[in-house]
Amino acid sequence: MKAIIIDPDVLASVTPSAIISYAMTEGWTRAGGYGEHSDIYVKDKGPELIIPGTAQLGDYSQVVAEVINELARYEKRSELQVFRDLVGSDRDVVRVRAPEADGDGSVQIDAGVNIFSQAREILLSAACSANEPRPAYRTGKNKEAIAYMNRVRLGQTEHGSFVVTLFAPVPPSLEQPKQPDFWPTPAEEPFDRLVTRFLADGVQAAHKAAEQVVRGDGITAFTNAIQKGVSANLCEALSGLIDAGQGLDVSVTWSRTRPTPEARRQIIFGRSESEVLREAARVLRLQEPRPDERLEGYVVGAGRRIEDDDGQVTLKTFIDGRPVSVKTKLPAEIYTLALTAHDDKNPVMVTGDLRRDGQRWRLDNPRNLEVLSEDLSAE
Repeated sequence: MKAIIIDPDVLASVTPSAIISYAMTEGWTRAGGYGEHSDIYVKDKGPELIIPGTAQLGDYSQVVAEVINELARYEKRSELQVFRDLVGSDRDVVRVRAPEADGDGSVQIDAGVNIFSQAREILLSAACSANEPRPAYRTGKNKEAIAYMNRVRLGQTEHGSFVVTLFAPVPPSLEQPKQPDFWPTPAEEPFDRLVTRFLADGVQAAHKAAEQVVRGDGITAFTNAIQKGVSANLCEALSGLIDAGQGLDVSVTWSRTRPTPEARRQIIFGRSESEVLREAARVLRLQEPRPDERLEGYVVGAGRRIEDDDGQVTLKTFIDGRPVSVKTKLPAEIYTLALTAHDDKNPVMVTGDLRRDGQRWRLDNPRNLEVLSEDLSAE
């Protein structure tokens, strides 16, 4: 027995643009108007479809139900299958699949929660890369990426192992692509489509880089792919997904309302790639400066040339729980303060932009240096 969709709210979630784009890509063409707000679409040997151009109709849900019924009968599929294709046809649909789920499509509860969380993270990392490709991000500070994520909808899980579905927003194209077999340049794309392009390209580039590392290319395989959307955030999320699902299958089905050269992109990861991605994430994160980092420690070295006003100091401090030495160049007005702290063996606190320089740490743009009276070693 095939399921019949009767819930008005569920039916109303299918937009007119979704129905029209689906019908047109499946071979229906507009034959003329029907009343004030609808059009007739026809196809050789197919049923005649009456599709509304607006959802602001009193019987909109009923009209959608009739279209779904006609399509299901013509395509010899269930109404539920047709509905799932329709509801996502005006959005880019991201599917994250855990291949090693149990036979009933279930996973252990903590693994399931992690899959949902990390699926969000791979899309958020792509939104950050679409704004500005970088080795790593503090995602909470990227306002455009956060605003984008607020527009993403979480779909129902699907059969076929354990599948998390994300509906990513995409504005419809207002004109036919000039070169349908080629991707538009990034400057021609709206931000929402750029995000899913960076997701697909970034995940694919991370998969390729993991293979290149195994073949001896080293971290450069990942750093060379940063412009494609690879970042520490993406690699960490992919590694977490692989661990949770004992493998990983990521796919992007492109919106029919904004034509693309391909219908779908799929990237499959094996279990062994998790460790490579986790280590790549760690190394990439070291390459990204940490803005507005506040350090506390002791000045253990200082010096400046006679002709300079600024002076170089070395600060003994902790980063990520590890004792390290950080070098920085202080302006004259706070260099003198640092020398006093050094002579008196008092700890200091200073703010700046922390970055890794090879095997060493540096603090750029140092500011707000304070001499502390308490003994840090006693804390």
